[in-house]
Amino acid sequence: MHRPTSTVLRVGAWCVDPVAGQILREGETARVEARTMRLLVCLAEHSGEVVSIDQLITEVWAGVNVSPDSVYQAVTSLRKLLGDDPKQPMYIATVPRLGYRMVAKVSGWDQPNHQVAASAAGDSETGLSSLTVSNPGRGGTGRRATFMLAGATLCLLVLVALAFLWRAKVAGSSRASSVMAAQTEKSIAVLPFLDLTEDMNEEPFADGMTEELIDKLSKVPDFRVPSPTSSFLFKGKKMPIAEIAKALGVAYLLDGSVRKSGGRLRVAARLVRAESGYVVWSETYDRPFDDILMVQDEIAGEVTKALKTSIDNKPGN
Repeated sequence: MHRPTSTVLRVGAWCVDPVAGQILREGETARVEARTMRLLVCLAEHSGEVVSIDQLITEVWAGVNVSPDSVYQAVTSLRKLLGDDPKQPMYIATVPRLGYRMVAKVSGWDQPNHQVAASAAGDSETGLSSLTVSNPGRGGTGRRATFMLAGATLCLLVLVALAFLWRAKVAGSSRASSVMAAQTEKSIAVLPFLDLTEDMNEEPFADGMTEELIDKLSKVPDFRVPSPTSSFLFKGKKMPIAEIAKALGVAYLLDGSVRKSGGRLRVAARLVRAESGYVVWSETYDRPFDDILMVQDEIAGEVTKALKTSIDNKPGN
């Protein structure tokens, strides 16, 4: 199936607009980087077919010298954008040793992509523009009445504007209070684990480790854990721990790293108290690198138990 990249597509629940560089779903809009969009369109054009790594490099990275690792990382980012689970894929399935396959239904978008914008524009043309002031007469009394009505209208508009400003200020204060309230003792953000392997080619595993920990921690009763989308916003960014914790509304941050030596894998994890910056718990796990998913699941389970014990035993909890 071949479509020009300017065609608006329906991919699963998403409306994909390559020209605008965005995807939309039920009022949710996400911007898509150009190469990531080309990857999405390429997989969509070959919906139901297995697309090899070499084919993706040829079509998406044409003229650029890249390794298969770039494809792995791009697919990982695209899955996060689509909200897809690599273990139970609804959009992109991994075909071991062969490549990837778009499993979501792909078709042309049957609605004009300007429909919503046109509707919004139509609404904006109504409202105050329909307000008119009639001239009751040609004499001085009529002119005075016209001026009084115009003055009253202006005062009303000023009052409405002041009311909106007041409500916005109250709403802002309310949101700030909500963020502070969210910083409870049992609130944890998992930051993207670092790939410290010699060739730095285990980033997909490190990202998977991060997602596994978020998934398991979010299932612990009373634990508040930001979503992967929120956590991965801070990937590669060097910021003070206190600022990251404040932005995510949490009291603790969990981070770590992945190293590989021969056929063994070492995952280090540490828990940091945001307000003080002190490390309150850390551990290192060594495992044979034979089953990636099993290693991720096992280590995530052990880290979750250790974290829960560490926080529950903290004085005051």
